[in-house]
Amino acid sequence: MIYTKGITVSEASLIMSLGLVARGLSTLFVFPYFSEKFSSKTLLHVMSIGTMISLLSYIPATSFTDLLLATLLLHLFYPALMPALDTVAGTLVQHKQLADYGKSRSYGSIGFVVAGMVLTFFTGAWGDEVILWAMLLGALLFVILGFVHSPAILSKKPKVDPTKKQGMMSLLRIKNFGLVLVIVILLQAAHASYYSYGYIYLQEIHAPKYLIGLILNIGVLAEIIFFAVADKKFKRFSVGSLLALAALGSTIRWILVFAFPNVIVFSIAQVLHACSFAMGHYAFMKYLINHLTPAQIPKAQGLYSAFALSWSTAVFTLFGGFLYEIEPRYAFIGMIICTIPSMWLALQYRKVEGRYLDSSVA
Repeated sequence: MIYTKGITVSEASLIMSLGLVARGLSTLFVFPYFSEKFSSKTLLHVMSIGTMISLLSYIPATSFTDLLLATLLLHLFYPALMPALDTVAGTLVQHKQLADYGKSRSYGSIGFVVAGMVLTFFTGAWGDEVILWAMLLGALLFVILGFVHSPAILSKKPKVDPTKKQGMMSLLRIKNFGLVLVIVILLQAAHASYYSYGYIYLQEIHAPKYLIGLILNIGVLAEIIFFAVADKKFKRFSVGSLLALAALGSTIRWILVFAFPNVIVFSIAQVLHACSFAMGHYAFMKYLINHLTPAQIPKAQGLYSAFALSWSTAVFTLFGGFLYEIEPRYAFIGMIICTIPSMWLALQYRKVEGRYLDSSVA
């Protein structure tokens, strides 16, 4: 937007901020609403076509208003693809047509790393405008995949009992759903400073520029390894135990970054992304698969995407930015304001979960 379209940094920041707001609204309301009207396959196909049309609208856009409208349109469709795909995975696991959620999720992380490396090469050779064309190519491939044969269950519209309320608030009546949601919101919010200021912090502690991309990808590689082994190594772990371990790992991660401001420790701490992000996400999916019906999962994914992956991150990015201006390291240690409460809540849920399991066995 800045270098290709010629708008100012403040204008681009405003556009992206409004895009995050639209993203939260899309995943919270639009995606769950249409998931009741259409099958998972149809919904994915519509979202991918909408994403491609949105990206195409950037090409003729030149003014601030045009770019804002294109961004709002994009954030109506594109962000919904992630909860839609996770909903598909959860449905397939429930119907025994997908054995390992973790392993399938690892492919997405691998794709992220590979795409990032390839894109870096092309942007270095032809400039930042290549990003738009790469996204268009990805959206086109997604649209084409929509015509490929898929399991029959994905073509069925979720059955909704008209005699029962199916609104968002109905999820809060599901045993411990609200508690688990709060825990994962706090866990994901704790990444705000890392996502927003991790790159410039590495410059601050004099990391070689050619290594910054590699250092940041250590976290993604740790995430890939976790998802690849999660279903075998952590199958017997309860959701509460996984959430407590995720919070502990996240707390240790940000303490290390704060206490030892050097490249080597930051790189080592990146391995804990397997706990802070991947384990927390895996635990939430495990809870959904075990306790929610296929019709309820899209709503739960909408809440998770809006509050945990969008709005909470936006709020704590502002908090982290305030701390970063005082002292860069404070932005990271400040994130334990999320991780410590999440760990305490996870331990409380683990106790409740244990009593519930004991009563079920009895």
